[in-house]
Amino acid sequence: MKVISTNIAQPTKFLWNGEEVTTGIYKKPTDVPIYLGKDEVRGDEVSDRKVHGGEFKAGYLFSSNHYPYWQELYPHLDWTYGMLGENLTIEDLDEKQLFIGDIYKLGKALVQITQPREPCFKFAYKFGSESVLQQFIDHGYSGTYIRVLEEGNVKTGDSFNLVERSKDSVSIFHFFELLYAKNKNMDHIRLVLDNDALPLSLKKRLKFFLQ
Repeated sequence: MKVISTNIAQPTKFLWNGEEVTTGIYKKPTDVPIYLGKDEVRGDEVSDRKVHGGEFKAGYLFSSNHYPYWQELYPHLDWTYGMLGENLTIEDLDEKQLFIGDIYKLGKALVQITQPREPCFKFAYKFGSESVLQQFIDHGYSGTYIRVLEEGNVKTGDSFNLVERSKDSVSIFHFFELLYAKNKNMDHIRLVLDNDALPLSLKKRLKFFLQ
């Protein structure tokens, strides 16, 4: 797996239900390395820190392999890498092979797989369709957020290599499925509750289903 695009955003404003909203979802490719910091990608817009940025969402990765699927659904959009809101577009990234807690070497940085991306109204606005939210969930390939264990630069052409596999974990693909499933897989919930790569808020949300 390797990085084929590094992407950052400038703040973009739009009106939503009569209120002005700022977003960092409009990411564009950059021709210079990006720096993965502990809480954010340096120079990248993080507008709502309740749901983006921070220790467990310091950066967002998405696979270039999924682009044809979305381009076919929305051919009228202006397609560049970063379109799905990712900081790093990675060739052959496979959510079924990424497990929560896995540690990877990414350029000069050391990162840990944390959680899938859950689509929001800003994603729908960018695509010009409310339907894209359910399409994203149904497709199942969410990309992944990362925790940055060691900060560093990442550039186009850098490799994304597994350093340590998480034990007794769940893949990002199956965890994303778990979040939206009506009938939750209790075994999967129990597996992730002790995983320190997940934020406490998400663990609490899932623990509710064990009661």
